[in-house]
Amino acid sequence: MKKYPVEDLKADYDILRNVLEKYHPSLYWYTPKDSMDLFFALYRSAIKDSMTQQQFGFGILAPLTTKIRCGHTSFNFSKSWSSFFRGVPAPSFPLHLKIWGDTMIVLNNLNRKDSLIKRGMQVKSVNGLQARQLTNIMFEYMATDGYAQNVNYIRLSNSFPYYHRNIFGLSRNYQVTYLDSLQQERTLLIPVFNPRGDTTKKNEQPNTVKKEKEKRPPRKERLKFYRSLDIDTANQLAIISISSFDDGYGLKKFLRRSFKEIRSKKYPHLAIDLRNNGGGRVNNFIRLARYIKDEPFKVADTAICAARGFGKYGKYIQRNLIYSTTMKAFTKKDNEGKLHYRYWEKHIFKPYKKKHYNGNVYVVISGPTFSASTLFCHTVQHQQNVTLVGEETGGGDYGNNGMMIPYVTLPNTKMRVSLPLFRIVQHNPGEKDGRGVKPDVLVEPTASAIRAGVDRKMEAVKELIQQKNQ
Repeated sequence: MKKYPVEDLKADYDILRNVLEKYHPSLYWYTPKDSMDLFFALYRSAIKDSMTQQQFGFGILAPLTTKIRCGHTSFNFSKSWSSFFRGVPAPSFPLHLKIWGDTMIVLNNLNRKDSLIKRGMQVKSVNGLQARQLTNIMFEYMATDGYAQNVNYIRLSNSFPYYHRNIFGLSRNYQVTYLDSLQQERTLLIPVFNPRGDTTKKNEQPNTVKKEKEKRPPRKERLKFYRSLDIDTANQLAIISISSFDDGYGLKKFLRRSFKEIRSKKYPHLAIDLRNNGGGRVNNFIRLARYIKDEPFKVADTAICAARGFGKYGKYIQRNLIYSTTMKAFTKKDNEGKLHYRYWEKHIFKPYKKKHYNGNVYVVISGPTFSASTLFCHTVQHQQNVTLVGEETGGGDYGNNGMMIPYVTLPNTKMRVSLPLFRIVQHNPGEKDGRGVKPDVLVEPTASAIRAGVDRKMEAVKELIQQKNQ
């Protein structure tokens, strides 16, 4: 792997610091300036030798950007690095773990020949570190809004081997303490997962058989992954699942057709599943909210940026001309010199009348509920017919940074850091405590539900419906 000299790494680092100090709208929102200055100096001094992108990313950029406590400010590898390693299996810690609080449950064992540690078993420690000790260390490398760490539990649960490898490095063997089927504590040395040594797939398909190239599914099938409508007739429940508010998924047409069907069938209950919705366009969350919200609403009390243009740093910022033109056209300076996007602060959005849904609404949320989907949750929460079910969102309840999020590409390593350009303080924000939107009905994972494959959050929705029916 290519290593970059110290001089190039420090030059990239200095450019990133200057860009963050000039253009990040909330660099000191949760971390005071004197503390950020210390962190900037600390991680620069840690660049003592040449580094690969992996070492520079997880050793320097990840812990630095995490200190900002902004979920939209994080590093990514260069395009060439990402393209080269995309889909290439790498050696790693062999267990996928569902992790929350002080609990770790096995989801999958990559070492297929290991018959001792199976799905559903509880792991007590890895190399002597228990769950909370592991997360205390690993969360220092994972960006989030304020202190809303629930999204990081989900990230670890989805990609524990990836984060463990990049943060702790690789070992030939790992000491794992777990509970066996009799709930007796056992300790075992398990080998690193080496994809080159895993011959299971080769044995399943002889080399003489040429593997056919997988056909891309039709667009209609692909779109179901991003938005879908399902009906539970037994509970008279319509379920709308939306995994992104980005453009390109036909949300406007999908919502119009879905709510038309729901109204025509007069379903009294509606679940809106946003558990995997990482956000997207503000206009799309507004469109959904207009079907649900009873009263006119605003998006934000404050929407401000740090500058209208990027000066000499524009060459490092993705689509800088588009973003700077937009900020010059739509922001106005107040008496204190702050640049406000007045449309999002002042415009009042009205609920739909004929198309409005008036039944019972259950918004299902979790850690990956982020950015624009958090704005939606904040907007509809506390309405009489709306209940939020699940876990705390990863996006901040008070506000977050976003709307426009270009990459800053560092000139020497070509590594990228996302840069949100606007600070959003939500309408009627409440206390700035750094937490996400909290559910009205908390539903946390359990080991038994994971073993049985039970969707506890949706089961909780059905229990609430049964209570209303009674």
